[in-house]
Amino acid sequence: MSLNFSADTPKELIFENIAAYLLQNGLKVASQDSTRPWGGFFVLEEGDARKFISLYFPHLSKEALSISGKLSPKILIVAPQKRLSWQFHHRRAEIWKLIGGVAGVITSDTDEEKENVSLKIDDIIQLKQGERHRLTGLDGWGIVAEIWRHTDVENPSNEEDIVRVQDDFGR
Repeated sequence: MSLNFSADTPKELIFENIAAYLLQNGLKVASQDSTRPWGGFFVLEEGDARKFISLYFPHLSKEALSISGKLSPKILIVAPQKRLSWQFHHRRAEIWKLIGGVAGVITSDTDEEKENVSLKIDDIIQLKQGERHRLTGLDGWGIVAEIWRHTDVENPSNEEDIVRVQDDFGR
């Protein structure tokens, strides 16, 4: 199943197709959110982390990725011409891989945004804890495999561990 969608593909159809794709690959969805103004995401069951890694990051192991034990695999869907917030995290590092469509990424060690770099399919981005970053939509939908690498075993990262430096949606 292809994960490439044209800019005019309805969001609902993209989420249906990705849900079917995940099921076909034996990955269980813990939750999903298609209401984000920039697109949305699927959170996968933690127990599927090893399978997720073998599918999208086969050159790495769960042990190599794990900082505090938990990994939190996700699939991000970024809409054409939309941007996630310019953000960083206190309790996690992240690793991303473009697995479908088109997307860009901006990273910086400071609050100043740098150049938007277009990703190619299979490009991998490793984000350090505290590194500023922004996933951007280009001319079509972008599909990104993401792993949260929790850095605090006592207080794993969650959606509240987002420090927004700038946000197009006023959050």
